[in-house]
Amino acid sequence: MTERTPDREHLTDLLAQQWEAIAALVADLDEKAWRRPSPLPGWTIFDVVAHMVGTESWLLGQTPPPHDPLRPKTDVRTLPHVRNEVAVLNEIWVDRLRPLSGKRLLALFDEVTEQRRAALVALDDAAWAEPTVSPVGQVAYGRFMRVRLFDCWMHELDLADGIGRIVPEGGDRAEEAFAELTLGLGRALVKGAKAPEGARITLDLTGPVTRQVHLAVVGGRGAVLDAAEGEPTAVIRLDSGLFARLRGGRTTVDKHDGQVVVEGDTALGERLVRNLAFTI
Repeated sequence: MTERTPDREHLTDLLAQQWEAIAALVADLDEKAWRRPSPLPGWTIFDVVAHMVGTESWLLGQTPPPHDPLRPKTDVRTLPHVRNEVAVLNEIWVDRLRPLSGKRLLALFDEVTEQRRAALVALDDAAWAEPTVSPVGQVAYGRFMRVRLFDCWMHELDLADGIGRIVPEGGDRAEEAFAELTLGLGRALVKGAKAPEGARITLDLTGPVTRQVHLAVVGGRGAVLDAAEGEPTAVIRLDSGLFARLRGGRTTVDKHDGQVVVEGDTALGERLVRNLAFTI
């Protein structure tokens, strides 16, 4: 599948919309609701928003606030959900922001994301195309910002699931997020599902993001195809919301009996469904 750098103005607008949607989702929470568990191990609703504040602050060149000497100091590297250096930095931001109230955190989120929006608006096309280190390797800055949109979009789902609310899961923001969700599926097909040479799988997503994703193993490597090539070895049908949560490691297929249909080589299809999760 051919990769593209997103349009600068369009993606900047989508990021602003995404941040506004998140702020609106948590605006009426009381302090007890802020401290509810989220779908992410070890994190509350508050922590998910604090993570986003930390990442966008870091992109503005800021550093985590100092540790409060009156609080016990947590060795974040010992936490079971912290598995790499990116997670260490994420956890430091979250830990340092925890003493705030939910209301103050939301105000900080609004401040930081408005600064980020202004910074993105000020970029020119050359800066948007500049190679940049990102969670998916060195890519154009614009591609990195699509990763940011994906991350924040996934966290909107985390927040909604954690507080028991339904949010729109389709539209332009979801379409851009799904570009990140589908790009690495070739690896899941080969490394996770152990698909043999020549295997072809079609993922039929039934909405609200409706699309077919065609995968194949060619030369020992998994690939996401621009179009189907021949009869699929297996077809997997599920809704896009469940696919996103499986891909993001937020749930497992065993918790969704009857919501995933596999046709053709069912063993191969089921192996893929059980190995969709990835981490950015």
